[in-house]
Amino acid sequence: MFAGSEGGAETWTTLASLISTGKLHDIDPRHYLTDVLERIVSGRTTINQLHMLLPWNWKAERDSSQAKLAA
Repeated sequence: MFAGSEGGAETWTTLASLISTGKLHDIDPRHYLTDVLERIVSGRTTINQLHMLLPWNWKAERDSSQAKLAA
């Protein structure tokens, strides 16, 4: 109703779902989305690696890399 079109509504639901899931995993949505979009646009993450950008996988990767830096 407020999305303007069916496609807009689907896009909004996907984005809202990613943001909500990120919040549930204690992820800053702004930082998460900035990093994910940068990885996709730059090509650092290939199409067969997109599952690694899901909030829980993204956080696990970030946490492990921070642990390595701290050691």
